[in-house]
Amino acid sequence: MTDTYESAPRNELRMAKGALSGLREDLFTDAFAFRPLPPLAADHGLVRRLPRRAARYTRWFPHATLVGFTFVVMMATAEREGGLFGLFTSLMVGVPMIMTLFRPVGAWWLSVGAMVFTAVFLGSYGFGPWSPGGFFSHLAVVMVVALRTRPRTAAEMWLLTGMTGFFFAVFLRAVRPYGSEYFLSDLFQMMVFSGVVLFVVLAVRGLRETKQQVVAQVAVTEVERSRRTVLEERTTIARELHDVVAHHMSVVAIQAEAAPYRVQDTPPELAAAFQTIRENAVAALTELRRVLGVVRSENPDAFADPEAPQPTLAALDGLLDNVRSAGLDVERVTTGSVRPLPQGVELSAYRIVQEALSNVLRHAPGAKARVEISYVLGGLGLRVVNGPPNRLAKPSPGAGHGVLGMRERVTMLGGEMTAEATDEGGYEIAAFLPVAVGEAAA
Repeated sequence: MTDTYESAPRNELRMAKGALSGLREDLFTDAFAFRPLPPLAADHGLVRRLPRRAARYTRWFPHATLVGFTFVVMMATAEREGGLFGLFTSLMVGVPMIMTLFRPVGAWWLSVGAMVFTAVFLGSYGFGPWSPGGFFSHLAVVMVVALRTRPRTAAEMWLLTGMTGFFFAVFLRAVRPYGSEYFLSDLFQMMVFSGVVLFVVLAVRGLRETKQQVVAQVAVTEVERSRRTVLEERTTIARELHDVVAHHMSVVAIQAEAAPYRVQDTPPELAAAFQTIRENAVAALTELRRVLGVVRSENPDAFADPEAPQPTLAALDGLLDNVRSAGLDVERVTTGSVRPLPQGVELSAYRIVQEALSNVLRHAPGAKARVEISYVLGGLGLRVVNGPPNRLAKPSPGAGHGVLGMRERVTMLGGEMTAEATDEGGYEIAAFLPVAVGEAAA
């Protein structure tokens, strides 16, 4: 119990030292350091809405606004006081305001100095220690500095301003009672007013920074989601191509094993060569299963029937029948000379059409779709286009990256793809999968 009571003053002393250290860092260390106010960012909403030539000057809008307000306050002060005295007082209120554009903390110290000079040498004006122009000048300085520094710095400035004003309120009552009767009450009213203004300014600044952080976080999340989708799609492609490659390697192993028995009096060297081919094929199959086994185990339900062959364009009619039964009016058009293609090309073409039609079902209910398959000399052309929907689409639980997956498949095969909205309000997916001349399915 005694240790608890003894540690409390230590904690309070540590907190007081920390507060004084922060105060020294914020208001005393490099107080007059050069910190120019940067122009508005090129992506600022006000800048984006204007033409390029006007936007170049709009970036300096905050600077022009502050200079204009300073000029108004200086002119009003000079007119009120008149003569050389009016010019002097207008400079006292104007210089700190302009200085906030370059040395914000130093501008606050100049404004405090002007307040002290006014309270001691010029008497009370009914605004506490400020003249009418000096109060608006000091308020503008504190607002600009609050926007350019940490909220803690703004609170420290506000507290020090109040403490300084209270000190001079007590001092003037002692040395100059006449004219100082309402000094303290005026100071209290001005401090409450400036505190409310500062609170609003800091709240608006905090809201703006929070929105910027949310936008940045959303952008980062979207990038990470796209990256994860690409990795998932590549994993799916790897699993599918594993089945394709495994099939061909199995055929190689079987043929290498059976070849010596088809030739009478097979030379030992030839038999050994076939045996080596078979062993290499079996070793390649083992390595494929070992590497892809990890990928499969992460999603064991990815293939309901792992022994089933991967789909090709020959199974496209069954896919179209399924989407028609789901309510999609789809038409198929095939041009060119139909021929067998490499299994990887056929598989990717099937998956691209499958994903495109799934997107039509999800995002364009009631729309008509058209699937065009073009067999050309250098490869295979795909085009899936749909019209506008006739009703609103329900929210889809998908990640919204189907097009990204299709593009990944096309890129893997060295092809090209476009995905864009049509003038009629629909959507079009067009892809070309290159196939070397003479290359066909094994």
